[in-house]
Amino acid sequence: MNNFFDQSINRLNTRAVKWDLVEALYGNKDVLPMWVADMDFQIPSAVTDALVKRAQHGVFGYTFTDKKLDDTIKSWLTRRHNWDISSAWLLYSPGVIASLHMAIQALTKEEDKVLIQTPVYPPFYSIVEKHNRTIVKNELKFENGKYQIDFEDFEAKLKQGVKAFVLCSPHNPIGRVWTAEELEKMGDLCEKYDVLIFSDEIHADLVYKPHVHVPISTINDQIKSRTITFMSPTKTFNLAGLQVSYVVAPNKNLREALKEMFETQGMHMLNTMGVTALEAAYTNGDIWLDQLIDKVHENINLVIDAFSQREDVTVIRPEGTYLIWMDFRNLNLTHSELKKFLQESAKVGLNDGESFGESGSGFMRINVACPTIVVEEGIKRIITALDTQLHDK
Repeated sequence: MNNFFDQSINRLNTRAVKWDLVEALYGNKDVLPMWVADMDFQIPSAVTDALVKRAQHGVFGYTFTDKKLDDTIKSWLTRRHNWDISSAWLLYSPGVIASLHMAIQALTKEEDKVLIQTPVYPPFYSIVEKHNRTIVKNELKFENGKYQIDFEDFEAKLKQGVKAFVLCSPHNPIGRVWTAEELEKMGDLCEKYDVLIFSDEIHADLVYKPHVHVPISTINDQIKSRTITFMSPTKTFNLAGLQVSYVVAPNKNLREALKEMFETQGMHMLNTMGVTALEAAYTNGDIWLDQLIDKVHENINLVIDAFSQREDVTVIRPEGTYLIWMDFRNLNLTHSELKKFLQESAKVGLNDGESFGESGSGFMRINVACPTIVVEEGIKRIITALDTQLHDK
C-alpha cells in the first residue's frame, strides 16, 4: 500500500493553495512547497467512489444531516478514540476555525480574556482578536528537545480572569500529543477557575504509537461539562476543500448557545459533497488511515535521521500530526535571513515559524504528508544549501 502513497499526483492548475500560489508567496516558481497542512496523497478509493456516485446523480439541492450521519461519527469516535458520545451533543459546520469563531462570539464577551498556548496555529490569534477579546499567552517550554506545559504560568494566567481556553490537541505546530495526566491537570485548573475549554482536536486521528490521543472531554464529568470539542475528517483524509466539520458539546446550555450563534450567522447547513465524504471516510477509511500513518511516520523518521548528526538544525519529533517543527536557531541568522535562506538558497517553501507566535522565531514548520521522493528532495535542498553556506564561510 505504501506504493499508493508514493504516487506523484500533479496538483498544478487545480487552484491548489499549496502548489498554485508558490510563486506569489515565495517569489520563485521553483520553490518546493512543503507548507500548508494538506496532503499530496489521493483520498481513499471508497470516498472517491462515493463522491463520483453522488455527482452522477446530477442534482445538488439542499442537504441535511441525519441520524445515519450522527451514528457514523459516533461509531468513528468509539472505534478510534474510545469515546462514546450522544447524537444530541453534535452540531455541524463548514470548518473547525469557523466553529471556533462562533464559540468565541457565543460564549465570551468583548474584552474577555482567552488563553492560548504558544507557539500555536496562527488562526488561534485571529479567532480571539477579531472579536475584540484579549489574548492571554501560556508559553510552552522547550526543554531537552521537547515542549512541556508551564503549569505554574498556566494557573497564574487563569487567575487573571480568563474566560475561555483554546486547546490545540494534538498541538500544531509542535506535534505534542498531550497525555491524560496533562489534560487532567489543565482541565482541573479550568474547573477551579471556571474557564471554558474549546478543544481543537482536528489532528486527533494522526497519532504515532505509543502515543494515544485522549479527547479532553473524556477525562471526567466536570471537565466534560465545560468542554466543547471541534473535530473533522478533513485533515485525516485530505478533504479540506470540501469544508465539513462537527462539534461535540455535551453541556446543553453551551450547545444551545453555540447553536443559536450558528443560526444567527446563517451557518446551519453543510455542502452535499462534504456530507458524502465524511460518511464514506468514517465508514470505510480505517485501513487507508492506518497505512497513511505508517507512511507519514516513515517520512518523519527520514527527516529526523537526515539531520540527526548536524549541529545547525534540530528536528523536533512529532508525536502526532504530519507536520514537523524544525529549529534553525543554531544558524545564528535573523528570522528574516532564515526565511530568505530557505526560499532563495534552499528553494523550499516552509511555514514561517514567527506566524505561530514570537517564540517561533528561528523555527520553521515542514509538511511531510507527501510521497517520500518529495521529502527526500526537500531534505536534499536544505542540506545542500546549508553545506554550501558553511563552505562559503
